[in-house]
Amino acid sequence: MTLAAGSYLGRYEIIGPLGSGGMGDVYRALDVRLAREVAIKVLPASFARDADRLVRFEQEARATSALNHPNIVTIHELGEVEDGRFIVMELIGGRTLRALIHESLPLRSLIPLGMQMARALGAAHAAGITHRDIKPENIMVRDDGYVKVLDFGLARLVRLGLDTQWATTQYTQPGTLVGSARYMSPEQARVETVDHP
Repeated sequence: MTLAAGSYLGRYEIIGPLGSGGMGDVYRALDVRLAREVAIKVLPASFARDADRLVRFEQEARATSALNHPNIVTIHELGEVEDGRFIVMELIGGRTLRALIHESLPLRSLIPLGMQMARALGAAHAAGITHRDIKPENIMVRDDGYVKVLDFGLARLVRLGLDTQWATTQYTQPGTLVGSARYMSPEQARVETVDHP
C-alpha cells in the first residue's frame, strides 16, 4: 500500500515517505489527536496475506514495545486498517549509522555511539530478546549524538512471557537462515541458534 502525502491511516495524516525495507515502507506522519509527528511502518497488503510475515511484523512491534530503554525506538501502536497493518513509532531525527560511516569521525565520538548500542542490546538481552539484524541501517544517530536501535523484526524471543506464538514462525525457528549476510554472527551464518551470554 503506497500512501500519498495528505492521506490518512486511521488518525495519522501522512506527510511523506522516509524509506523502505524488507518488511514495508516507512512514512513520516502527524498524529492528529496528539499533535505530534511519528514514523509509521506499513506492511504491504501482499505481506498481510502471508501468515509468517504477518507474525513477524507483529513480533517486531511486540518485542520492541516490551523494551523500555532510551536507546531503543519507542513503539506507540500496532494498528490495522482495511488496507493493511502498521506500526506507529517515535520519529527519530538524524541519520542512520550507514550515512555516518563514510565520514571521518574521531575516535572520541565513535566510542559513545558504541557504548549506547551496547547498552541497548544489553537491555534487550536482559529481557530475553536477541536482535539478530544489527547493521548500520538499523541504527539511528540523532543530531545530538543520541543512538536509537531500530527494527526488531528478526528478533529471537527467548523468554516470551506474553504470547508463545511469537516464536512459531519460520523466521525464528532454529535451522532457518535469517538476517543480513554481511552482518551475521558466525552462529547465524551456520544456521545455529543465536542467543546471548
